[in-house]
Amino acid sequence: MNKLLILNCDDFGQSRAANKAIFHLLEERKVSSATIMTPAPGFQEAAEWCRSRPDIPIGLHLTLTSEFSGLRWKSLTGRSSLHDESGFMHRTVADFEQYALSRDVHAEIRAQFQAADRAGLRIGHVDNHMGSLYGLATGRSHLPYVLLQCSRRGLPFRIFRRIDPHDAFLASIPGAEQMLAPVVALADTLGVGIPDYLLSHPFHIQENETYATFKQSLIDKLYALPEGICETYIHPADQDSELEKLIPSWQKRVWEYRLMLDVDFAYALRDAGVKLIHYGEVPRARGILRLRAAGQLVKLLLNRRQSAGKEPS
Repeated sequence: MNKLLILNCDDFGQSRAANKAIFHLLEERKVSSATIMTPAPGFQEAAEWCRSRPDIPIGLHLTLTSEFSGLRWKSLTGRSSLHDESGFMHRTVADFEQYALSRDVHAEIRAQFQAADRAGLRIGHVDNHMGSLYGLATGRSHLPYVLLQCSRRGLPFRIFRRIDPHDAFLASIPGAEQMLAPVVALADTLGVGIPDYLLSHPFHIQENETYATFKQSLIDKLYALPEGICETYIHPADQDSELEKLIPSWQKRVWEYRLMLDVDFAYALRDAGVKLIHYGEVPRARGILRLRAAGQLVKLLLNRRQSAGKEPS
């Protein structure tokens, strides 16, 4: 089985609705892990739950933006460049990249690690809310600093070695793999574990999209999953009246929660030969994949030698 998938729940701690769904999915082992948002209003509830279940893989969702009008939060450090005129974190990645000072970003990243430590969380990996640290909007990336912090703590990070050509969003970014190459090289130099691929899908309901078409699109991804270590993410939430008021894309989040409990999705995982793993299993999985690749190469070379040694007819 060469298809390995990290299925992560982003936005853990964002709201009660998100927490309720993620609690359920982690308890039932329907997903690999979840990443928690330390500045968000549901953080304390999520952290309390995690402390009683130290065996469940939890990561840190570095949060430098606050995108929804009905659900805003401030930075932990209170640094002014991290906030917009409303006093909350910037709503867009472009605004964050343009206005946030590097020293303030670095201080906030450290504060979020420290908040997770104070809450008694055993963080197993790190990723980033909305990709704000990647430099995708203006080219102003904070990834070298993040990778350094991960290296010091022995933590993997969500960045990817290659782009799956079937991924409509990531494959549409001109020169994305070339831009990532130095970051990947730095991660390898610092010993920061990373997956091979990241698979994306739209956060909002697309035109004419239904739950059935959404489900089929994610099932199709399972069958087309590249060999190696892949990661994809969902933002599951339980449907409630508060969620509908806070988040415009609430229905897609409810769909994602429902999909993880759908027997058709569970069947597709098995049928497509996909194994769910978490970041703590990445080093071992990487070693197994390398051994298999080496075995296949040896077999290929032996076959070629045998073919070359045959007498022509």
